Amino acid sequence: MKEVTVKELKQMMDNNEDFQLIDVREQNEYDFANLGGELIPLSTVLDNADKIAEDKKVIIHCRSGARSANAVLLLQSTQGLDNLYNLKGGILAWSDEIDAGVPKY
Repeated sequence: MKEVTVKELKQMMDNNEDFQLIDVREQNEYDFANLGGELIPLSTVLDNADKIAEDKKVIIHCRSGARSANAVLLLQSTQGLDNLYNLKGGILAWSDEIDAGVPKY
């Protein structure tokens, strides 16, 4: 599975690169803390597969990287997408390495 680190994601954001950021946590987690990605909870990811870009890098994240890894594997196996990247360490790593102001939720 392809992954990006939070430092790589931050650099992509700073460079205004064209990518899609998807958050697969639940609504209450997203409301508490988020990175500005589009919320598509893991339980609904297949129902919303049409919202996932096929023509650019798609970075999927969650709290720690586990649910997003599951989402990447699920989408790769069912949709045949090869442009998906898991955010290594998720929002916890973002809070630790990039912005401590983002709550660990």
